[in-house]
Amino acid sequence: MNILKILFLVAVCAGITPTAFGQHPFTNCSAAFLDNKIVVNQYTDQGHCELPKSANGELTVQTANLSPDNNFPTGKMSFRIAIRDGNTKTLFSFSDKTYKQVDIKTVLAKCRPGDAIVLLTTDDQYALPHNEILVK
Repeated sequence: MNILKILFLVAVCAGITPTAFGQHPFTNCSAAFLDNKIVVNQYTDQGHCELPKSANGELTVQTANLSPDNNFPTGKMSFRIAIRDGNTKTLFSFSDKTYKQVDIKTVLAKCRPGDAIVLLTTDDQYALPHNEILVK
């Protein structure tokens, strides 16, 4: 990963204020993790998230220590889940529950290849720039 891109994205996440967008005081960045491994392929504005339909493990959203060589989680956060239908782009709620972790198999059971798992933070101080996970 290009260190400048990482630093730029971290600075953007840290620098977003209510006056910049007029509504949300994002002050910290977060990311999706599967068994404590970051899901996004690169934590930059070019990054994207994909999981195979056969994925296993615990899905979490966490604050993270980000570096060019190693990204690791530093604290679980509450999140909600929606699914975006791959054909119609309709977004529907996976559950009424709020999670700190969820078995990815239970989410993938409601998905088809081409759908996206959409993660929603419940605390507006945390930005989650890579919040859609494409199901392959």
